[in-house]
Amino acid sequence: MTSTDAEPDADAARDADAERDRVAAFRSALGLGHLIDVHTHFMPRQVLAKVWAYFDAAGPLVGRPWPIAYRQEEAERVALLRGFGVRTFTSMLYPHKPGMARWLNDWSAGFAARTPDCLHTATFFAEPSAADDVRRAVEQGARVFKCHLQVGAYDPNDPVLDEAWSLLADAALPVVTHCGSGPVPGPHTGPAPIAALLKRHPRLRLIVAHLGMPEYEDFLTLAERHEDVMLDTTMAFTSFSESAAPFPPRARPRLAALRDRILLGTDFPNVPYPYADALDALTTQDQDDAWLRAVCHDNAARIFGL
Repeated sequence: MTSTDAEPDADAARDADAERDRVAAFRSALGLGHLIDVHTHFMPRQVLAKVWAYFDAAGPLVGRPWPIAYRQEEAERVALLRGFGVRTFTSMLYPHKPGMARWLNDWSAGFAARTPDCLHTATFFAEPSAADDVRRAVEQGARVFKCHLQVGAYDPNDPVLDEAWSLLADAALPVVTHCGSGPVPGPHTGPAPIAALLKRHPRLRLIVAHLGMPEYEDFLTLAERHEDVMLDTTMAFTSFSESAAPFPPRARPRLAALRDRILLGTDFPNVPYPYADALDALTTQDQDDAWLRAVCHDNAARIFGL
């Protein structure tokens, strides 16, 4: 190996060390030994490659350049999260068409079995097999589900999903739901479909991804009205998101009031900035250390019994 070959590797190692130090400093300032991240993505290799290619092409659902920050192999990405002190994470995955959910769930069950610090994650699609797919995933041990209304482009109130939602409500399993209209609106994104869903299934435990970006205040209202509705911080408050969908400062007191129902999410590895940036962004909202500890660890630990 020549010196020029070695220099990029050395630079990358220094960058990785510096980022671990940044995350460690964030945790230390809050007295947190660990973080819990409820919105991270692990998928079958071929699926993740297609997701990354879509981001690379700034596809229609992305709408802007989006360089992926963490393209390492699966084992390296798991090691990175552990190195950041992430005690527990998820394997958010989602189908974009019928016939995908069951095999994605089977893959995710295997990933959870070989990765004990991952919350066993599952998904579903608006198709006749939805209830059976959810039932099977619950029997396999799923502890959290992912529903992506933007990518899936389906109505959460489609009657074909009624039994699936009832199963999830009965099992009291949280469903991380991309239902906001960011980064690009879909045919069934926004607060109205979720408000209708909660009217029909009021016991659902929904975690609104991205704080409902960009309809932040509407989704805060839904959380205020429904005690089982939560929100995750995925990409919120970062300079990348603030440039397109700024969080309104007038809503900060509402964030404080909902401190027990806001959870850390990051979208790792599919982010265009360092993991530490997502954590630092949380400190820009004038919330106290107790709020930050609750968001970054305590709320998820309580909800998932960790």
